[in-house]
Amino acid sequence: MISNATIIATEQQHTSGLYPKRGVALIRGEGARLYDADGRVYIDCVGGQGAANLGHCHPAVVAAIQAQAATLMSCPEIFYNDQRAAYLQALAGVLPFPARIFLCNSGAEAIEAGLKFARLLSGRHEVVATMRGFHGRTMGALSATWEPKYREPFAPLVPGFAHVPYGDAEALDNRVNASTAAVLLEPVQGEGGVRPAPAGYLEAARTICDRHGALLLIDEVQTGFGRTGRLFALEHSGVVPDILLLAKSIAAGLPMGAVAIHERHGSLPGGAHGTTFGGNPLLCAAAHAALQAYHDEDLPRQAAEKGAWLLDRLTALHLPPVREIRGLGLLVGLELKTRVQPYLQALLDQGVLALPAGPNVLRLLPPLVIGYDDLEQVIAALQTVLS
Repeated sequence: MISNATIIATEQQHTSGLYPKRGVALIRGEGARLYDADGRVYIDCVGGQGAANLGHCHPAVVAAIQAQAATLMSCPEIFYNDQRAAYLQALAGVLPFPARIFLCNSGAEAIEAGLKFARLLSGRHEVVATMRGFHGRTMGALSATWEPKYREPFAPLVPGFAHVPYGDAEALDNRVNASTAAVLLEPVQGEGGVRPAPAGYLEAARTICDRHGALLLIDEVQTGFGRTGRLFALEHSGVVPDILLLAKSIAAGLPMGAVAIHERHGSLPGGAHGTTFGGNPLLCAAAHAALQAYHDEDLPRQAAEKGAWLLDRLTALHLPPVREIRGLGLLVGLELKTRVQPYLQALLDQGVLALPAGPNVLRLLPPLVIGYDDLEQVIAALQTVLS
């Protein structure tokens, strides 16, 4: 069997250099566990950076992919398709508002499409986003993203974007005006430090948008599909957006995104946007199987219960380097008093994979199917490295 060292050396020789890679070669996964080329097992709290809510190699999704791969993989949206029609109907049936849906290939593509649709529907061009917000790395999504280290190397970006403090309804109200096409918000800031929206903030944003005639765009690329304890995080507030942006776990780890446009806006004009691969039959089959699994296994409820249990257990440890623990469902962040990177390596050495969320927040994104026994091991590893 090929070793970690061989895989790492080969990939390092040819890769772009863009990614700060960790020294492990993962070759197999099952549920919430991953295995490297040397046979070591890891508990996955990276969760495909939010794309593996169903864990790895979920049997229903694997079966759907295998069947569709032997039937038809490519069918652009200039033609109708049975898998696409079935998935669109299923997704529309679980959305918290009536919608028309555009299918694409990633979270950044969903954001880009949502921004274009907002300008098209409003006839305006300005977009208000938030400090610490992260919406992607393509030029439009990057313009909405706040963190200077992502933005500055690529300036000048798309004009017409402004940023206000997250959670401050008064600051948002003062910035939205008759030129504002859209307000773009995350219900929980993930990359920005795992910060749930304060009570009443999303409702206030909806009121502000209505008063000024702007569209409300909700970015659920990371929080969608059960992560926060509801199928969609906006359901915690009851707020209905004009446009909902989805990706990551929509197709159980395969590259897919979706933009749901409220039915009140009607259908979009033909040719205003498009994509070659969006809505292809293979991904629609995978996404349909994933959506059914979220329902059949009651995974949003599981995320709510496991997340509350995990927060309670971590809080009770009173870990010395931890300033604050926050989260919603199985999206959990530990804000540290120091930089997070050394602790990520220490956790890897303990057999736990975790993420940063900014320079000093340790983020946990385990698959929703994770068992309590694995969560106990995560807690033990955190206690070891943070004591």
